[in-house]
Amino acid sequence: MLPLVLMFVVLYFVMIRPQMKRQKDHKMMVEGLTKGDEVIIAGGLLGRVSKVGETYVGVEVATGVDVQVQRSSVVQVLPKGTFK
Repeated sequence: MLPLVLMFVVLYFVMIRPQMKRQKDHKMMVEGLTKGDEVIIAGGLLGRVSKVGETYVGVEVATGVDVQVQRSSVVQVLPKGTFK
């Protein structure tokens, strides 16, 4: 019985806990989005946040081209000045 319990404990610390931490970090990043942030979207598009809604975000991918995406599709927030 002890090896089975030990196996679940190791599985928790190696797989489950890091995944939960990544989910928590992503949720905090998505909730912290503000107008003007430069982001990468899940499809690989790079753009600047132009509108922030409750469930959707407007991302300007080129001058005059806005794309509406779900907030959860934002993969990464880039440092200011990356997107020109």
